[in-house]
Amino acid sequence: MTDFPFGFSNRDDDPERKPGDESSGSGANNPFGLGGPGGGFDPSQLGQMLTQLGAMFSSIGQPGTQSGPVNYDIAKRLARQQLGAGVTPVSSGAHRAVADSAHLAELWLDEATTFPAGATKTTAWTANDWIEETLPTWKRLCDPVAEQVSGMWTATLPAEAREFAAPMMGMLGQMGGLAFGSQLGQALGQLAKEVLTSTDIGLPLGPAGTAALLPAAISEFSAGLEQPESEILVYLAAREAAHQRLFAHVPWLRQQVLGAVEDYARGIKMDFSAIEEAAQNLDPMQLASDPSKLEELLSQGTFEPQTTPEQQAALDRLETLLALIEGWVETVVTDAVGDRLPGAGALAETLRRRRATGGPAEQTFATLVGLELRPRKVREAAALWRRLTTDVGVERRDGVWAHPDLLPDSADLDSPAGFIDSVIGGGTAVFDDPLQQLADTVAREQAEKEAQQGGPAAPSGEDKGEGNDKGEGNPSA
Repeated sequence: MTDFPFGFSNRDDDPERKPGDESSGSGANNPFGLGGPGGGFDPSQLGQMLTQLGAMFSSIGQPGTQSGPVNYDIAKRLARQQLGAGVTPVSSGAHRAVADSAHLAELWLDEATTFPAGATKTTAWTANDWIEETLPTWKRLCDPVAEQVSGMWTATLPAEAREFAAPMMGMLGQMGGLAFGSQLGQALGQLAKEVLTSTDIGLPLGPAGTAALLPAAISEFSAGLEQPESEILVYLAAREAAHQRLFAHVPWLRQQVLGAVEDYARGIKMDFSAIEEAAQNLDPMQLASDPSKLEELLSQGTFEPQTTPEQQAALDRLETLLALIEGWVETVVTDAVGDRLPGAGALAETLRRRRATGGPAEQTFATLVGLELRPRKVREAAALWRRLTTDVGVERRDGVWAHPDLLPDSADLDSPAGFIDSVIGGGTAVFDDPLQQLADTVAREQAEKEAQQGGPAAPSGEDKGEGNDKGEGNPSA
């Protein structure tokens, strides 16, 4: 039967999946990691699998067992087990290198943006640290998905069936939580091996105000590049610091990004009509004699989610917002490092292609949340921010982030001339000074009142009294 991760997409049918890609397909759908290097069963892992399986089932119904749509205790345990016991703690030298790189990057960024430093803490994480520190955000992203999928099964049951199955629902819910938790643990364990910073996939996964880099992953990433690892570390520190500045000083941005993911997840709908129709024509006797008929029924793709207009709107909003974030970071970091890092242009292109081709981060996110987190218009967004920097300057460029309604939309990224003209014409000034906006409104209303009365309007009752003494406006005069 087709194995849909988190019940969403068949990764084996992904046209962009490359041979040997372990981040999708059977490797990502095997929560116990039983596949050997060649994809076969590894007998040496049987004991570990049985231990994990026993721990999972023994936890059902136990006091203190985590409740909810996803069992995050199991997720964390499996993610750490996938990393193995060989996770080396960050050395004191690596800590110093990260701190020095971040300090240098912050100094350079001061010249490239009006947003001050946003990180109150800079640290170096191991892969285990990344799992621990980002799990609260993953909970926020994964819970709506798991709740929707779990609720759909009971929602489609007739009222009589729901009443009959009520005693079993609690155990089924915990079983579903175990299934989601094992899938999440496998995916996070894979992603933790390759993520470079806390904002590597464009989302603020870590704690607010904490800039984090993963030295071990950065060393592995640097091995295939021509630039010195020290320069790559500074460049990645600048990207991390730029993300932190943006998320810290644009207070609505974090909620907008994470909220778009939540909106997408809550809009998941399943169309069970096809399977219901197929079941009506299924002979129970034939099913009993040939169980493969049931597998054939379930493998028809009828459980794939149906994209609703609301979901598509949330997805478009999310993709555009992520592209704007990545484009702004790329522009600011390019201006900050300038000629200080000769290989900065090549690094920017490498990271852009890493995102555009759907690397491990995007594949993992598609598995966990059900959508591909791949901003398709990063180049267009970077070009727009570059033109704004040239035409209106850094201050007015950054002023576009003052309010979500001021941001360009997807059409503006394709044809930015009109948006740039609006900024040049003062399109963002209305949100820069609310008091001035109020004063302008009062002045406009005053002018309209004067025009209706044919002259300057009397501002107070005292002035009206003076007019009555002169016989103006007094019927008895």
